[in-house]
Amino acid sequence: MAFTKLSIEAAGADATRGSFPPSETDVWTIFRALRDARSVFGLRPGHIQTLQAMLSFLKPGHGETVFASNNSLCQRVGGIDERTLRRHINRFVELGFIKRNDSSNRKRYRVRSSGGECISYGLSLTPLLQRASELIAIAQEMENNRRDRIFVRKQILTKLAHLEEHDPSNAFINHARKALRRKLSLPEYHALLANTDAECQSLSTPDDPPETMELPANDGQTVRHQSKSEEEKKDLDSNIGLEALKPDLLTSVCDQATSFSTERLRNWLDIENHARTLAPMMGIHPKTFEKAKNAVGAQKASCAIFIMLQLGKRIRDFGAYFHSITLGQRQNQFDPLALIKRLSENNERTV
Repeated sequence: MAFTKLSIEAAGADATRGSFPPSETDVWTIFRALRDARSVFGLRPGHIQTLQAMLSFLKPGHGETVFASNNSLCQRVGGIDERTLRRHINRFVELGFIKRNDSSNRKRYRVRSSGGECISYGLSLTPLLQRASELIAIAQEMENNRRDRIFVRKQILTKLAHLEEHDPSNAFINHARKALRRKLSLPEYHALLANTDAECQSLSTPDDPPETMELPANDGQTVRHQSKSEEEKKDLDSNIGLEALKPDLLTSVCDQATSFSTERLRNWLDIENHARTLAPMMGIHPKTFEKAKNAVGAQKASCAIFIMLQLGKRIRDFGAYFHSITLGQRQNQFDPLALIKRLSENNERTV
């Protein structure tokens, strides 16, 4: 099929002129715009193929009317039957893209007078060309919408991967992935992104934020003693289960963290100070480490630093993982002693 570039400016004299885009816009640019926006007008691929065949019969300087017979059009489309061709043409007429200029015998031809005037009988594509700006704008809007949907979808998938890494049992993950199997509109994608953001936010937010305590002016000392007792109880509770974990066992198993120390780590205080030094190197803010220490205890927070560094590349985001196991939803699931034993067994098998 030979296609020729037909500029709107070069169209024949039998067409009624309208407002067109710049002269470099050709019929194939308009065709591609309608092809991309066909769903807006309820057109199927078969309609577009028929229009493509009709446009291929236009010649520069010979107007915007198709004179080819139905038989020639059917062959150009690819051998469709004439009934289907007529149905496609009628649909374009209904949409206002084609105008019929029928002769008395239904033949398609052009006659000219001695003065140069002409009458064209056939399928006029002038209405299609007159709507060039409209079609191009609709196609561009649809393309922008498509690109935005892809962009938001990628954002959702990235956040779901992050969520799955730190909280694989979260039921929202399966719900979101099922939703992504459907063809969603842009507002639906934005709504799903907002829900995914909320889930990720809850992952990195403490479950029970500390309550603000007002100190009465005449009883400040009593309240301070009470607060101190609560902190001591929290440290005691946090260290239950760590009694069997000795500093020597932690430092020997987690040799990656130990290798960064210039001095021997003899006790839990040395380990805590070293963990506080390592935290910023791992992308963990010092304030986050202090919050974790207050939430789960110094030993548990320090163990988290040592174990994470030992796991290395198996943890994609040190900051998010540390937040999750000390301040987030996985706080109660984090068992340093069990992890150290598992790492120790793996080391023994490797040896």
